[in-house]
Order: sequence, then C-alpha cells, then structure tokens
Amino acid sequence: MLKNKLLVAALATAFAMPAAAESTVSSNVGFVSDYIYRGITQTSHNPAVQGGMDFTHDSGLYVGAWGSNVSWIADSGAVASGSVTMELDTYLGYRSTISDVGYDVGFVRYNYLGDYTATDGFAKADTQEIYGSVSYKFLSAKYSYSLGDFLTVVDGKGSSYLELNASYAIEGTGVTLTAHAGKQTFKPSAADTLYSYTDYKLGVSKDLSGYVVGVAYTSTNAGPAWTYADTVGGEWGKGVVAVSVTHAM
Repeated sequence: MLKNKLLVAALATAFAMPAAAESTVSSNVGFVSDYIYRGITQTSHNPAVQGGMDFTHDSGLYVGAWGSNVSWIADSGAVASGSVTMELDTYLGYRSTISDVGYDVGFVRYNYLGDYTATDGFAKADTQEIYGSVSYKFLSAKYSYSLGDFLTVVDGKGSSYLELNASYAIEGTGVTLTAHAGKQTFKPSAADTLYSYTDYKLGVSKDLSGYVVGVAYTSTNAGPAWTYADTVGGEWGKGVVAVSVTHAM
C-alpha cells in the first residue's frame, strides 16, 4: 500500500503545480468500438469511452492518469460478488533522447474501481508494472514487468510483456500507419502454460482537424478458446477490427 500512497501523493503534487513555461498539461477523450489491450478485448467486444490527462515537465518527468469502462473482470467469472466496470491507470516516468535514440522508463498501476470480492482462485485485478522502452525514428521496443498479482492471476509477479512497434506518419497527409507485435508471458509456470500468447496489430489513422480517426486489425494465438472466454463476449483473443475516434485537448 505504501507504493500506492506515494503514487497518489506524486499525482496530487504534480497537478497542484502551476502550468509554468517549463511544463505542459494535456488531455484527451475518445471512443473505441472495442477496447483491445495487448490483443485481448477488455469489453467483451463492446464499445468503450476513454480519456486521460498528462502533466509533462521539460526535464522529461511526466505523470498522468487514463480511464476506460471495462467488463472483462466480471465477464470472466473472477468476481464472486460486487461489480467492477471502470479501469483507471495512474503512471509516472521519465523520457528523454540521446541523439536520434529516445528512451522512457516508468511505473504504472492498473486500478479497477469497484467494491467486489474475487472468486476463489483469482486475485483482485489491480496490477502494478514497471516498464522501459527505446525508440529510433518510427520504430520502438518496450518491456513491461509485473510487480505482483497480475490481472486476477495469483502470484503473477514476473509476468511480462515484450512489444515491438512501428508508427510511420506520411508527411503532409495526416495519415499514420502502425504495426505492432507483442508477447505476453505469465507467471507462475502453471499460468504461463495456460495463458501466454502472442498478439499482432496493423492500423491506419487520419487526423481530421484535431480528431484522429483510426481503424486497426488485431489478432492473437491465444487459446484454447475457453482461456479467454466465458459466457459473455465469446472468444476474447480472436481477430477483430476496431474503430477509434480520439480528440486531444
């Protein structure tokens, strides 16, 4: 709990500071036809409304929060009683560049809001990760590492996600092409055997006067089907096309 208190204190301190010349505050709001996280639907293939706010200092330090509606925790049967329908991510980190190479290190906590009791054999969904990434021009690689129970998996410390990304903006068009490949590995070993998978995504977006409209196809090799499916939402890791609209403020 100490880490949580420190994170809340850091967020409160950051947002209480005036937005002086050496700092910026930005926010965004958006809609997606299907909230896909690391290749897996978080809304049982239903839409989501999302938004966030970031405080960034010229030194490279940043802190922020981002939220979305979710349904996967209840839909998976991981809730014995109560409900949870909201994800709120809080994060802090540091990013900078050396010549043409960028780097980013930080901490993120996935908070799932609601008063609920986890089903026997499941942990509560709240998850803490540390991460690091490097980028060069339009290419980047990122590694995330779980510090404890991981998204309802008991004793999930050491679960990790390695991803490779490409984001190429076509000059003068407002069009950006994206490609992604990731590998989610679970701990302990029993969960690794059941749950680990690889995901892929191809997408394109267009900036229309500050509103970014995107479409992306995502697929995984997650299986068997019951691993990521319950009575709600069908096969959670199947190939799917998702449409998004995002507006930065």
